Amino acid sequence: MLAKFYNARYFKGDLTGGLTAGVVALPLALAFGVQSGLGAIAGLYGAIAVGIFAAIFGGTPTQASGPTGPMTVVSAALVVSAIELTGTLNESAMAIIVATFLLGGLLQMLFGFINIAGYIKYFPYPVVSGFMSGVGLIIVLLQIFPLFGLASSKSTWAVITDIPRLFQEFNIYALALGALTILIYFVFPKITKAIPSALVALIVVSIASYFLQWDVPIIGDIPSGIPALQVSGLLTIDSAAYPLIIEYAAVLAVLGSIDSLLTSVIADNMTKTKHNSNRELIGQGIGNMVAAIFGGIPGAGATKGTVVNINAGGSTRLSGTLHGLFLLAVLLGLGSLAAHIPLAVLAGILIPIGFKIVDFKGLKHLRIIPKADGAVLILVLLMTTFGSLIQAVGFGVVLASLLFMKRSSDLAEKGLEVGTLAGVDGEPLWSDEKELYETYKDKIYIKHLYGPLFFGFTAHFQDQIKAVSKDLKGLVIRMDRVPHIDQSGLYALETAITDLQKSGVIVILTGLTEQPKDTLEAIDIIPDLIPRERVFDTIDDAFKYLKIYLKDVK
Repeated sequence: MLAKFYNARYFKGDLTGGLTAGVVALPLALAFGVQSGLGAIAGLYGAIAVGIFAAIFGGTPTQASGPTGPMTVVSAALVVSAIELTGTLNESAMAIIVATFLLGGLLQMLFGFINIAGYIKYFPYPVVSGFMSGVGLIIVLLQIFPLFGLASSKSTWAVITDIPRLFQEFNIYALALGALTILIYFVFPKITKAIPSALVALIVVSIASYFLQWDVPIIGDIPSGIPALQVSGLLTIDSAAYPLIIEYAAVLAVLGSIDSLLTSVIADNMTKTKHNSNRELIGQGIGNMVAAIFGGIPGAGATKGTVVNINAGGSTRLSGTLHGLFLLAVLLGLGSLAAHIPLAVLAGILIPIGFKIVDFKGLKHLRIIPKADGAVLILVLLMTTFGSLIQAVGFGVVLASLLFMKRSSDLAEKGLEVGTLAGVDGEPLWSDEKELYETYKDKIYIKHLYGPLFFGFTAHFQDQIKAVSKDLKGLVIRMDRVPHIDQSGLYALETAITDLQKSGVIVILTGLTEQPKDTLEAIDIIPDLIPRERVFDTIDDAFKYLKIYLKDVK
């Protein structure tokens, strides 16, 4: 009977994968809990609930879910707003926070039921990049003071203006522990990657601090056992808090969905499988609702935990469930030990993670990508870091859409077709292609691109590229009628070409106009990814090359 639901041959891999992912998640859960303002235990509650329920009900079998940097930053902003509304972190504030987390999870479930997942992929890359980089900077800035053994201000701007206090009041012992944590975090992987460096740093430095008896701020008492339900105050929430609840719930739902689906795509690429986006959002929503009921912070698909799970042998949703159950065992048995962890150690773990969230790739290409994309990225980054998370995303999407509409209008005035993708499977061959294609149609594929390759078009483009047969040896991408490529299109093209060439399919570009060619060369897609000898002005030159190349290919 059990064999109908689970293949026992996967158990060993699922066990090692789940336990390894749990070990990776433990220090992050504690650190994100502290970052949220609700305490380390809230991070652990969230990691357990989301980890177990998202694995059981989600649509990505190998996904390991739990608190993530972006979700924690939004949760921390919510906590600050709830305290401002009620005066302190009292029962009324907690009711607002729990209600927001509950509604966020419910919205995620709704997204899954009405197929919102199909539209989330259209978020422009500069908006996502700017937001994620802003989130990374928030994490780094808010952990500077804990690294020095001091209480941190609740806003990033206040942290910056309060910097002089670091040099007047810092705790040298806390700074030493934090610096040692960062050192171990970066150095230990060079010795071995078998054990997560964050966990090694957490254990080693915390033990050293305990025996040295240094006077540094610590986590403090952590409740043990099954947590109590946090639903008693939900029916007494003041109506003045409703706008706050709705705004933050919507942001958590959208951000958690994007975060989870991006991790699902990574899992697909590693396992060569296909996740169910709608089911994944439903599972994440259920996990976040359960987490909220027990006072845990919301989470999403965790990229690091998922990758570790897969690499350690995880194959089915049992692995993600075991990852959550391991954390539950920690809660039941080791909570008293975690109370002695210095806050500087958690800061030493979070600061490198914050820098990893920053999209240095997108920032590095700011001088290269279209100025409009760069402006959107920078504005969203600044608004996220120093302003409103909610307004940053909304502003970025609206601005990117307006810029695209203007760009499309300008192109339309020049008589260009906008936003379609065609190939020999979708339209007749062009006259200059027929002879060679008929000769080598079992080995080559031709894609015709029309109009700008932009953010609303990249997902469709990547889906069509993935449909190319593995038996093919060459793909010709005709870009004669592509006048412009934005940052989203640029990275979509890079990903598609990389995946194809890993499969042994050579990619040839023809007819590049000035802006796309300059941009591809500026970020080294040409010549690092596509050698210059595979970039041609005309289709005739490309076919001459292919005739020679295909003679040597079986």
